[in-house]
Amino acid sequence: MTGIIAQNVGRTSGLIKAASGGSGEGAWTKIKEITASADSEISFVDGTDDVVLDSTYPIYVFKFISMHPETSAVFWTFQANAAGGSGYNETITSATFRAVHTEAGSGQMDYIAGIDQGDGTAFQYIQSDGDIKTDNDSSLSGTLTIFSPSNTTFVKHFISRTNHMVNNSQSSDNYIAGYFNTTSAIDEFQFKFSSGNVDAGKIKLYGLKDSA
Repeated sequence: MTGIIAQNVGRTSGLIKAASGGSGEGAWTKIKEITASADSEISFVDGTDDVVLDSTYPIYVFKFISMHPETSAVFWTFQANAAGGSGYNETITSATFRAVHTEAGSGQMDYIAGIDQGDGTAFQYIQSDGDIKTDNDSSLSGTLTIFSPSNTTFVKHFISRTNHMVNNSQSSDNYIAGYFNTTSAIDEFQFKFSSGNVDAGKIKLYGLKDSA
């Protein structure tokens, strides 16, 4: 057993952080944390406000912690810009499925048509049910993993998994994956709800180096 798994066996305080001196192979490094407070969108731009989104790491992970919308019946979304680009409108091809279970005990698993994109340029939905509750105890949490965003040979793959409380009091477990159909480096990401502000929540950005 090697790498980050072996180094975290028996630990109760979470994943180890990178070793001092900048090596940190196989370890997560926290890059940036942004706390939302009635923001229209949240952006992570390489080289701005200590954000790193370049060849330093081959894998980047955004963690969404209790993202709470100002407006009901909305989607949590993201898009990106290629280096030197603007407008957050890169071409995306994606696929999604979900598992849901209600407080009353019924559930199902299904593919949700209309959430996927086929070479689309819209903001990608990161959850399949567009009805996150605005109740004080309701929110969305999860992760978005980006692979080799600085690579200029391959398209840029992403995988997301989130869970949120739906208006009809059910847990919605969402799997959404795809790729940015560009071989240009991507160095900017933006997150927002499909309508209204991000009332509260945190987004943390981590980088993961290749293990030895």
